[in-house]
Amino acid sequence: MSGTTEHREIIAGVDPARDWHPALAWAADEAQRRRAPLRLVVAVPPQHDTQHVDDTPRHTARVVAGRDAVGGAAAWVRERQPGVEVSTTVLDGFPARVLTRLSREAALAVLGSRHLSRVEEFLSAGSLVVPVTAQARCPVAVVADAEHSTQDPPCLVVGIDGSEPSRAALALAFEEAALRRCALRAVAVWQPPVFSRRTDDASLQAERRQLSETTAGWAEKYPDVRLTHEVTVGSPVETLAEAAEHALALVVGRRGRGGYTGMRVGSVVHGLLHRASCPLITVPAP
Repeated sequence: MSGTTEHREIIAGVDPARDWHPALAWAADEAQRRRAPLRLVVAVPPQHDTQHVDDTPRHTARVVAGRDAVGGAAAWVRERQPGVEVSTTVLDGFPARVLTRLSREAALAVLGSRHLSRVEEFLSAGSLVVPVTAQARCPVAVVADAEHSTQDPPCLVVGIDGSEPSRAALALAFEEAALRRCALRAVAVWQPPVFSRRTDDASLQAERRQLSETTAGWAEKYPDVRLTHEVTVGSPVETLAEAAEHALALVVGRRGRGGYTGMRVGSVVHGLLHRASCPLITVPAP
């Protein structure tokens, strides 16, 4: 296991108003694999000054609901994975900001996803996925449904583009594959120019060289992980989503930088947050 994540806690957001079971099942299993503590977090937004009307009763009710939800979630996790050390936290603050702050010391952050459309995403005050993915200092796993794989043997998929974040994604993908004892499929995507109908053989060869160089040396470090790699042609979002449709998870680097809106995650990651059917793990550059 790499020193970047060893012994550090995994944090998982709990939304009292949503079904948290798929994301927490994934987080609990990951904590068991890593022998890491798991911290369940509920963030309660601050009180609003609605023309000087006292919002205290409603805020207090939200705090109580949050404590009940995180307590129930912790009991459920302990039943699923009795060996995992579980703690709970209820904090005042906007959820995206709270989780982003906690990510500074975490090995991994886990969020549930409702697969919002882009319009719904911007209109939803409770959407955490994009801002936390954009700004978190640690890898972020977004889990919409219970983990499953119909591939035999099961595998993880990692997207490679030669950038520093994708190299960090490859490192985490190998670590995950070793923990799960599964195969790893490295995929690079070459997207032709918009108005071109021809395949550029020179560009494809360059992509293949870059992929080989990026993955070189990892087989020696993780000899038990069976690695395959391939270069495909098409849209990065659609190609990676299709490649990982039946995978345990898809791992990609995060190239965007979170701005003050928290929405700048890079076009490929943004697209995969809406398109990927398996858990998506995004990895920032070191």
